[in-house]
Amino acid sequence: MKTKMALSLIAAANLILSGATFAAGAKSYQITGTVVAATGSMVTVQKGTERLEIDLDPTTKGSADLKIGSTVTIDKVQRCVSARAAT
Repeated sequence: MKTKMALSLIAAANLILSGATFAAGAKSYQITGTVVAATGSMVTVQKGTERLEIDLDPTTKGSADLKIGSTVTIDKVQRCVSARAAT
């Protein structure tokens, strides 16, 4: 009985620690460009010839300071909204 309990605790610890490995998160990116459009929930940044539309989370720091024509540096992390198997 003690052996089963010990193995269960080891298995649980492995699950917790493997989750911590993945919790490090996705790679972060930094974008510097000119704001060409901004709303409360989205900003469009022009970087060279490329236009990037970025959704803003309600907890995004500094989002109230985004003014059209200003140069900004945005730190972003990509996240998945949905995933499905290819058919």
